[in-house]
Amino acid sequence: MIMDFCKMHGLGNDYLYVDIRDGRYRQVDWPRLTLKICDRHFGVGADGVITIDASERGDARMIIYNADGSRSEMCGNGLRALAKWLFDRGQADKNQIIETDAGLLYPEVVEEHEGRAVTIRVNMGPPQWNPRPWGVAPSETDSWVDRLIPLADTSSIVATFVSMGNPHLVTFGPLWDVEKMGRLGPQLERHRWFPQRVNVHSVEVIDAHHLSMRHWERGAGQTLACGTGVAGAAAAAIRQGLVHSPLTITVPGGELSAEWGGKATDPVFLTGPAEEVFSGTYVWDE
Repeated sequence: MIMDFCKMHGLGNDYLYVDIRDGRYRQVDWPRLTLKICDRHFGVGADGVITIDASERGDARMIIYNADGSRSEMCGNGLRALAKWLFDRGQADKNQIIETDAGLLYPEVVEEHEGRAVTIRVNMGPPQWNPRPWGVAPSETDSWVDRLIPLADTSSIVATFVSMGNPHLVTFGPLWDVEKMGRLGPQLERHRWFPQRVNVHSVEVIDAHHLSMRHWERGAGQTLACGTGVAGAAAAAIRQGLVHSPLTITVPGGELSAEWGGKATDPVFLTGPAEEVFSGTYVWDE
């Protein structure tokens, strides 16, 4: 099979986009293909694959496959890049509606240059604090704030659970380095308390309007940015009184901006860049 794709990224969180609206790739085994094409040595290389499908509820539907072939409900960086893909090709206006497995989301192109989107602001929806829908245990309360989580080596960490349509575990303190995240990230992602696995974030408070973060993404490992993670961490930090909105969040791939009003129904707004790297064709021996 010969498949057309486009590689895009938001602050280095890179995805391969495939337009499936014409039906050519309906029979593809996407988990298997994603494993092959995302390999950074033997494939194209990416944190995942996003397919672009038609939607009766919005401008397009995005389906996200992590680099390990598993599905993800939402991806903030991937959503911004999709909004750019649609806008740059004249397939959607500045204000868009994108259908995801986490529901409808609303990206807006807020900066463009010569007809191409540069910066996108996304209404990410309200943060959700209840761990029960994700089967998290123990979950005797409707929220996890500064919960002590035991690790295999008898140590523990303190973390807060938040969902932005996908599950996140946020721990505040000195920023973990690459080695520590590489050691603790996979342990926590597959911890027995998280049957659907979980994204892991180390967050350091720089000042009242600035956070620094490092990520371990469920199904992808260490990434340079995680949009839903940034949104969730920003809300958690505001809720716990550590910072005040608006926020600048520094991630390994650059900076994002986040705003949250603090009420249960208030959405988190996430603003940042998206870039197109190249387009190509992938020859896949099925």
